Amino acid sequence: MSTRKHEKYERLIERAKAMTPAPCAVAHPCDESSLRGAVEAGQMGLLKPILVGPKARIQSLAAHMELDLSGCELVDAPHSEGSAETAVRLAREGKAEMLMKGSLHTDELMAAVVKRETGLRTSRRISHCFIMDVPAIDRVVIITDAAVSIFPTLEDKVHIVQNAIDLAQALGLEQPKVAILSAMETVNPKVPSTIEAAALCKMADRGQITGGLLDGPLALDNAIDLGAARIKKIESPVAGRADILVVPDLEAGNMLAKSLSFMADADAAGIVLGARVPIILTSRADSVQTRLASCAVAALVAKARRESLRKAVA
Repeated sequence: MSTRKHEKYERLIERAKAMTPAPCAVAHPCDESSLRGAVEAGQMGLLKPILVGPKARIQSLAAHMELDLSGCELVDAPHSEGSAETAVRLAREGKAEMLMKGSLHTDELMAAVVKRETGLRTSRRISHCFIMDVPAIDRVVIITDAAVSIFPTLEDKVHIVQNAIDLAQALGLEQPKVAILSAMETVNPKVPSTIEAAALCKMADRGQITGGLLDGPLALDNAIDLGAARIKKIESPVAGRADILVVPDLEAGNMLAKSLSFMADADAAGIVLGARVPIILTSRADSVQTRLASCAVAALVAKARRESLRKAVA
């Protein structure tokens, strides 16, 4: 049991603050929450904000809010769609190592990200992770995918799992424990998610998924609670200790994340992975701490990506 709410996020933020801040293109920060979030993250040393949008509007809003933009670079763009395209171009050109959503629709930003010729696609599928700080659990728990992949195929889930493992490693977990969730812990041909869970575990055995320890199918209780796993007599290094919860589909993931937020007092930082740079998807409903945690997570992912590219070149 955590002794203090937010303590797991605080640790992530402190780690990110100790690093050299990386440039982050903030697409269309034209409302109070998105502009303040970007500026405060910059002032804390989590990132170097590049504010992309209607320059005069951003400056006027900052003046009204009494925000100091001296630590921010401003790049003019005419409207939300243009802001998204310009922010993505800065990332393509290597001028930004992270993207952050401002006050535009998520669809507008992601449309620019996934464009074949000018976007930020890689060989990986793009997926979303919630990094949950649940007071009753002694570790950060990653839930994926609860925001991008609606009905992921088995092939999609390989990418979803690998993206989440890479994220967990960037956060400092050497071999994260991955639970593939279903409604039960036995393989049942009538429940497709149990078949896919078994297949994913075998793919990990064969090296098609690397870096994590997989088990599934597991029900939620025996994935996160050791007592529940023991009652069911599940012998597994993952059961009861999962760091990553892989859900069957978006609906299940969304309900799980929101249940934790509204019934277990959890916070949910969010990040999109699988593109050339990590993407911070904030919500107007996010607390300041959650916004900062999302920035810290993206900064740690950007650092891991930088080190990986350096090793590949060496």
